[in-house]
Amino acid sequence: MVFCIPVKISHTDETFLIPCQTGKETIEWICRTAYARYTKIYSDASVCHLFMARRVSDRSRLWLDDCVEQVLKDNELIQMDLMRAFDDQQTNSIITDEERKVVTIDGLNMTPSDLVRLGSGEYQIELSSDTWELIRRGRQVVDNIISEKKVVYGINTGFGPFAKTIIPDDQLYELQSRLILSHCAGVGEPLKNERARMVFALRINVLSKGYSGVSEETLRKAIAIFNKSCVPEIPCQGSVGASGDLAPLAHLSAALMGTGRMWSPTTGWGNAKDVLERNGLTPIVYKPKEGLAMVNGTQFITALGAEAIERAVSLARQADVIAALSVEGLRGTVRAFHPGIHSSRPYVGQNLVAQRMRSLLHSTIHSSEIYEKHKVCEKVQDPYSIRCIPQVHGIAWDTIMFAKNLIKVEMNSATDNPLVMIDTNDIVSGGNFHGEYPAKALDYLAIGVHELGSMSECRATLLVTGTMSKLPPFLTNNGGLNSGFMIPQYAAAALVSENKVLCHPSSVDSIPTSAGQEDHVSMGAWSARKALMVVENVEKILAIELLMACQAIDLLHPETTTPPLEAIHKLVRQTIDKWDDDRFMAPLMEEAIRLIKSGILWKTVEPFIQQYLDGTQHQQN
Repeated sequence: MVFCIPVKISHTDETFLIPCQTGKETIEWICRTAYARYTKIYSDASVCHLFMARRVSDRSRLWLDDCVEQVLKDNELIQMDLMRAFDDQQTNSIITDEERKVVTIDGLNMTPSDLVRLGSGEYQIELSSDTWELIRRGRQVVDNIISEKKVVYGINTGFGPFAKTIIPDDQLYELQSRLILSHCAGVGEPLKNERARMVFALRINVLSKGYSGVSEETLRKAIAIFNKSCVPEIPCQGSVGASGDLAPLAHLSAALMGTGRMWSPTTGWGNAKDVLERNGLTPIVYKPKEGLAMVNGTQFITALGAEAIERAVSLARQADVIAALSVEGLRGTVRAFHPGIHSSRPYVGQNLVAQRMRSLLHSTIHSSEIYEKHKVCEKVQDPYSIRCIPQVHGIAWDTIMFAKNLIKVEMNSATDNPLVMIDTNDIVSGGNFHGEYPAKALDYLAIGVHELGSMSECRATLLVTGTMSKLPPFLTNNGGLNSGFMIPQYAAAALVSENKVLCHPSSVDSIPTSAGQEDHVSMGAWSARKALMVVENVEKILAIELLMACQAIDLLHPETTTPPLEAIHKLVRQTIDKWDDDRFMAPLMEEAIRLIKSGILWKTVEPFIQQYLDGTQHQQN
């Protein structure tokens, strides 16, 4: 039977009619076909090919491996959501080698956004000819030391407390594999594939600097494995962040030598050796020094930190948009965002956030009926969660930018030990593997992002408190029979409380390891993991505020807000209806969270912000 399935792309005006010849086609095939047509209209490299589909008639979720004839009727409308790599579900890119784009890396210029893209499985890596020359020169220094019978830590000695133990030449290859396998002591859930791929890509980036002394043969094999999208299984727990992320990187390194578990698009999960062979690849046999070069480094901390930062940047921008919507719903004044106030305290973040608020709220460029009607009232000042948005959101933004700049340095730094000094033909032991820098930055990041959630929950409380908002209690008519948004505020409060515990800085802790040789450690891996947890919680908190703010705007109807905020309200109402009578709340919150993660709120208001900036510039001239 021939089916024709109309597919509505969420958050756009596009609907595509997808013909199915047999009805045996899967929902995933439907989504990919619709997505191919979508990309001809919208070109957006930041959108990850992760789909979620629902029947429009009853909002029930469709699984990607469902057959069309089993779950849909002919001409039955479905809605497809495009999800970014920032979603916390496990996702597996299954695009072909030919479809993957090629990125040249050099150990010098990678950014957090670059690394997040490399985690998607849609990119292959190559190195420049100059980079390969550095790698050859670095390896030559190691080979010379071996041939000259010099004793150098990490090449022909034991490790840690065994640094004084000399290893005979005929056991140097065995030393590498024993080191890696003994360090495979990670525990806990494995990283999702995107994150494991990010760790892998970042390790290649650091090895490409030439300081590690790995051979061209080994690095070419590692790149070939990455380019086939073979992903090692890496447990998320077990690193203390000095000497680097030993356990996670050991699991990565072991998989490349054919030990442990690995995933690839052609095989799924399996034994690493089998996965490599079925992809036409051979396991790596590590040469002297390469075992230590592979496991010493801060790439687990830094890769997870890069994702946390990219999500935090998107979150902070959208927090300003949602806050502006709440200001309107609460009929707050725009006076608190006057440029004179903020120029007198010239912090970058504070002035940037104040400018964003001015560009979204009532102005000569964007007028608001709500503001015009309520600008004369008995209120003298708004509560701090309204009045102090630039001061609190501003330091959160500055914190994120501080962490981003520091993490970018870490991403392009040589962090193993010992390091090969090519210019002096020397190998020097030091401590670049210590994760204190990224650990401190990510602890600070968590604290900064948490405040976005704390402020959001305060505004949510204002919105549901009738005596403060002058709106129906809990934003619902017929209160008593309806509870409205009573319990979402509970959820926001619970998440803020969780974050207060997660914001305790793990980098203030240190437990000596390796029999006291490594007597101070960074605990940076936990800094990175909990920074991601805080970001995820704040995404949920802001989603709750978004729902409440939109409901407040509905309750003020027929008065309208500014054009940019009307656009946000319309965007939300495309997939989330106004709250009239009580109904199942959780799917609405889930949808709002997806909106936050997609980054679409910011993309929606960007043209309006630019229009405001252009207009005010013209007025000044």
